[in-house]
Amino acid sequence: MTRSTLGFAMTLAFALASTAETRDPSWTRTEVRPECAEYDPVRRPHFGDTHVHTALSFDAWGQGTLARPEDAYRFAKGEPIGLQPYDEAGVPQAHIQLRRPLDFAVVTDHSDLLGETRICGNDSLPGSDSIVCRVVRRFPRLGYVLVNGHVYSNESPARYSFCGKDGALCIEAGRKPWREIQDAAESHYDRTDRCAFTTFVGYEWTAMPGGGNAHRNVVFRNATVQDYPTTFIETPTQEGLWTALERECLEAGTGCDVIAIPHNSNLSDGRLFTVVRPDGTPIDANDARARARLETIVEVTQHKGDSECRAGAGDPLCAYEKLEYPRMMDAGGYGGGPIPPLVYAREVLTEGLVQEHRLGGDANPFRFGLIGSTDTHLAAPGLVDEDQFVGHAAGTVSPRFGIPPYPDRSEFNPGGLSVVWAEENSRDSLFAALRRREVYGTSGPRITVRFFGGWDYPGEMCGDPKFAARGYAGGVPMGSELPDPPRERKGRGPSFAISALRDPGGSGVSSTPLQRIQIVKGWVEEGRGRERVYDVAGNPDSDARVDLSTCEPEGPGFDQLCTVWQDPDFDPGAPAYYYARVVENPSCRWNRRVCNDHGVDCSDPARVPVALAACCDPDVPNTIQERAWTSPIWYTTTADSGPLQASGAR
Repeated sequence: MTRSTLGFAMTLAFALASTAETRDPSWTRTEVRPECAEYDPVRRPHFGDTHVHTALSFDAWGQGTLARPEDAYRFAKGEPIGLQPYDEAGVPQAHIQLRRPLDFAVVTDHSDLLGETRICGNDSLPGSDSIVCRVVRRFPRLGYVLVNGHVYSNESPARYSFCGKDGALCIEAGRKPWREIQDAAESHYDRTDRCAFTTFVGYEWTAMPGGGNAHRNVVFRNATVQDYPTTFIETPTQEGLWTALERECLEAGTGCDVIAIPHNSNLSDGRLFTVVRPDGTPIDANDARARARLETIVEVTQHKGDSECRAGAGDPLCAYEKLEYPRMMDAGGYGGGPIPPLVYAREVLTEGLVQEHRLGGDANPFRFGLIGSTDTHLAAPGLVDEDQFVGHAAGTVSPRFGIPPYPDRSEFNPGGLSVVWAEENSRDSLFAALRRREVYGTSGPRITVRFFGGWDYPGEMCGDPKFAARGYAGGVPMGSELPDPPRERKGRGPSFAISALRDPGGSGVSSTPLQRIQIVKGWVEEGRGRERVYDVAGNPDSDARVDLSTCEPEGPGFDQLCTVWQDPDFDPGAPAYYYARVVENPSCRWNRRVCNDHGVDCSDPARVPVALAACCDPDVPNTIQERAWTSPIWYTTTADSGPLQASGAR
């Protein structure tokens, strides 16, 4: 399809069109600040990154990153920042810059080794001459392995001896970087009525017991935060983290508010979404509600792979950006085994329905919205474009001495973005959307997606400039629970209104047409979780393709897609969830662009540099289909649908 600039602009205006402006938000303002000049009662999409590491994180610093929280926020706003390697005077030898700034970002440095990182990087502090610090400074990759084994991957993590009794020296040393994180967030938060950029104070609780990832990014609503961030070392269970956040924030009476975002469930080895307590007994309703209060969203994609659904589960698009090992420590064939249950978001969402039926009421521990992020360790939030990928310095690839020609492991990717539907670009407005799950994730492109569920949406909604207003008036947005159907609609399936606009591109960023919209349904039937994928708009049989030699897309596609769809297989006695997946036409993956840029010719392997040998690996895909995933909309029922059983969870 030939893109019409005028038509696309008109469509974008329709998708964002608001009713007459009224300032009556459903959330409470917790900050004293000017009101935002731009306020939209039917909400606008805000693009950001909620997973960002800087030189304050032990692994990022050990791999040569010197950019700090201040630099990360400058980068998110469109300013260039330095990149390793640095010369002896600390001057970077390379720079990176976003072509399109973000609307918001959160620096989430690892809480666990804030003090150790400061000590090892400052030879005037006691402990900087320890064996650990000397190894990390001289042999960063070895240091990374040692630290992971001693702290993050340990079932019983402990501070190093140079931290003193009860780790007091390192905890005290960590107070300065924790203050730096808060100060940088405040410095770059636009408190004027322009509301051009929003920051949040945050950190990552980095649990990886036995190598199974149980990480959470902790995000605070406003400037009132914990006195010191919770660490995996002192608080080595997820239940302990939730208790600490309840005690030190939600119930402290200080105005503190917080959520925790699980990520990389694909590498969790089944430890991230458990339905048993540490003592092995099943969770109860109070456990489920405590988790649900804090964990409202989950990261469905990022640098270290996709966590949407299990490859080979009957959905061909589940093969997208999959890692074939259950733990990060298994990368490169060093271990591994079968990937256990309750690893991917879709099966966890289904297990939430099972648990809610078992526990009763609103006790669904896994009612998650879906977002994307980067997990950058270069202090580079939002650096997601395939043609700009320089790796993320996370894990096993160290750029300490410069970004190599082939910048990362072949199975890794640039990561994704979080998109938040909010009335204005302020902390309160964005945070309220994160809590109510009116969010979605993309694999990088700035696709605009609206998704509403109700019982009687008319098909002609797609031609109405008040599409969003009608969506809210007639039902609920992504992240919500469907209301009870009207009496005359009982027994008939819900309807869903979905609108998607392709990434408009610009500023040197390419724009790929859309291929299709799908609705993913999960439900419970005869005690077992089921799922089905429906193509509801677009053309799944499109012959769109990409010229690998130039990375130019070819063939038909869509600027916009919109439909109203009704579930043809609805069972009023079966709890269910629905989310939309919007898929682009094929485009070049980052590795193909790198190989093209270096002129690699695989017809003569002897002439291919060793550093670029992966360019000729037939198992590495050359193309991808970028996408967006909305948060689900849930249908629940009190009708007796028979006994529901857990899906092999542990």
